[in-house]
Amino acid sequence: MSKHFKFKRGFDIRLKGAPERTVSEAPAPITVALKPTDFVGLTPKLRVKPGDAVLAGDPLFFDKYNPEILFTSPVSGTVKDIVRGERRKILEVVVEPDGKQLCRRFELSAPDKMSREQIRNTLLRSGLWPFLKRRPYGTMARPDETPRDIFISGFDSAPLAPDYDFIFKGERNELMAGIEVLRKLTDGKIWLGLAPKQANGVLSSLLNVEVSVFEGPHPAGNVGVQIHHTAPVNKGEAVWTISVQGLAVIGRLFTTGLPDFSITVALTGSEVIVPQYYKTVMGAELGGLFENRTKKLVNERYISGNVLTGTQVPINGYLGFYDQTTTVIPEGDDYELLGWALPGINKFSGSSTFLAKLFPKKEYTLDANMHGGERAFVLTGQYEKYLPMDVLPVYLLKAILVGDIDRMEQLGIYEVIEEDLALCEYGDTSKIKVQKILRDGIDLMVKELG
Repeated sequence: MSKHFKFKRGFDIRLKGAPERTVSEAPAPITVALKPTDFVGLTPKLRVKPGDAVLAGDPLFFDKYNPEILFTSPVSGTVKDIVRGERRKILEVVVEPDGKQLCRRFELSAPDKMSREQIRNTLLRSGLWPFLKRRPYGTMARPDETPRDIFISGFDSAPLAPDYDFIFKGERNELMAGIEVLRKLTDGKIWLGLAPKQANGVLSSLLNVEVSVFEGPHPAGNVGVQIHHTAPVNKGEAVWTISVQGLAVIGRLFTTGLPDFSITVALTGSEVIVPQYYKTVMGAELGGLFENRTKKLVNERYISGNVLTGTQVPINGYLGFYDQTTTVIPEGDDYELLGWALPGINKFSGSSTFLAKLFPKKEYTLDANMHGGERAFVLTGQYEKYLPMDVLPVYLLKAILVGDIDRMEQLGIYEVIEEDLALCEYGDTSKIKVQKILRDGIDLMVKELG
């Protein structure tokens, strides 16, 4: 029998532009890129140079400190460019598709007939290993480690999030194959978190998983919140997590023997003319997707991901490796007289500052304007109402700022990553860069303790 958790703490940001339940083919991307910056803690070493021909599934680069972890091309074609930043840091490996989508083939047996070592090597060689993330710290899983458990969040509660049951309704066999692969990688349980509305969806039909139901506002869909309430991570333990998209891609590989990096992405946001779903490929250039599909009435901000944790990209930027949402909102670079002092009928806030609080179901057009700069970091009790976890976020952040590792451990650094505290950053009147501070603390823990 599944456990049911109901949260009061948390907050739903009611944005305009949720995707309609319609799927269309996106224009074929002109280029596709794999970005080392999408992978926390990665030091990339190249395996290709401009002009090289690659198949889908051929390695583009690998992890310097874990050379067995390969990062492979989502498409077949030619390596067009290696984009570098300061100190020659690799930012993007750009591939120009040939339109044929020729794939590197892997000769595989059914997962239940393969050993753990065989499955692990297949995931490493195919470039699918990065879908597996490790808690604590939210870094890539370690190939030499056996996790206590593996966790999957079957829904996303972030603003304008995609509906996984709609996207993957025809892929039950692939999802089940993915579950069988995961069962070979751990001696523990496979935990699946679902929302109450998913009772009759494709994810609720999956077998050999331990199902828990989570009800409440965002961040109820965050896998970190679900881990905290079902089987928390203790010091010295490690669990792995994987997205539903990653589960499907792994399942496709073990079903067909071919790496299939196709993805259904939600184009959302108040500035999108018709928000809906589009079929494309991971790492696709987004210019073709945005073109003629946004209103262009104001200066627009393009985001790969959601508004809380996504990455701002140029109009011809690339879809992030882990992203299944793209969002377009106003930049907010225009200013209004007495903005904060007006009644605010059309202004959304997490507090009772504006009269919009009287309309609990209304959706709003929100921009990226911060409405002020960073101020003193004070104890206000704001953070706690956004986080349904037994963690004291303000004290944790202050322990990070002074570099007190013992206090960081005591205050829950092992249980959270950036997405878990993203709402705290949204609601903070002091404009503190909560997610950056938390990542700095995690980096310190990795450096000092490994």
